[in-house]
Amino acid sequence: MEPVFAVGLGEILWDVLPYKRMLGGAPANFAYHMNGLGGAGVPVSCVGDDKLGREALSLLAARGVNIDGVSIDPVHPTGTVNAKIDRHGVATYAFPDDVAWDFLSLNDTAIALAAKAGAVCFGTLAQRSETSRRAIHQFLGAASRALRVYDINLRQSFYTPEVIGRSLDVADVLKINDDELVMVRKMLSLPVGEREALEALMLRHSLKLAVLTRGDKGSLIMSPDEISDLPGVPVEVVDTIGAGDSFTAAMVLAYLDGQSLDEINEYATKVAAYVCGCSGAMPEIPDSYKL
Repeated sequence: MEPVFAVGLGEILWDVLPYKRMLGGAPANFAYHMNGLGGAGVPVSCVGDDKLGREALSLLAARGVNIDGVSIDPVHPTGTVNAKIDRHGVATYAFPDDVAWDFLSLNDTAIALAAKAGAVCFGTLAQRSETSRRAIHQFLGAASRALRVYDINLRQSFYTPEVIGRSLDVADVLKINDDELVMVRKMLSLPVGEREALEALMLRHSLKLAVLTRGDKGSLIMSPDEISDLPGVPVEVVDTIGAGDSFTAAMVLAYLDGQSLDEINEYATKVAAYVCGCSGAMPEIPDSYKL
């Protein structure tokens, strides 16, 4: 069987930590983990024509990631983010403005990728600029065969109810964490209660799946006729960078493989726990974690 061909659509950036710099960006992380878990992940993004941009492309290529869908902006710098890790391994971020992924344009290869994608993962952060928001929705419109996964990823103040609502309207799957659900509940006037809020979102936006992650408290996955609510896996956390993106990649692979919600949840949780025990967003994934 052909591996699932999936696109991570949005930002590529460098996570600048107090002790080192590591490549990241949720869509790039998703594409990397799709590859590591047995799929075929490709990022569609934009980097600057600078040292950091060339280093990002070189590193992705060296890790086996197809970079043909990444465009190069001759004017704006490659994205960076200042990340801080607290004593629990949880990261917080500060994003500079006017970087390359704010000016995402779809090259011919990216347009061709949309037509063949079996899944597309996109978020909210890269939609903070009108240019990238337009490109993202252009790609989603062309990805007629794809499972469209909205991994909401709310960062700083780079979101509005309108952007979130439009993204939900074009999505098949929503992935959201417990902190984000609190914010979205207020913005979109959702019912109190996790299941009730997710049910309302599924009904309003005709979602096939709603996925809630709660860190070490486990994860909840809902479809219109099935629910899986499982506890977390004990792990000694190094940092949480990229763990959510690995969960998304594993969830997509297992869902498209036709597994039950409990099987999907167990597999995605296992993968995310492994990534939490590693440093950085893109650790090497052992073959034993492949689907």
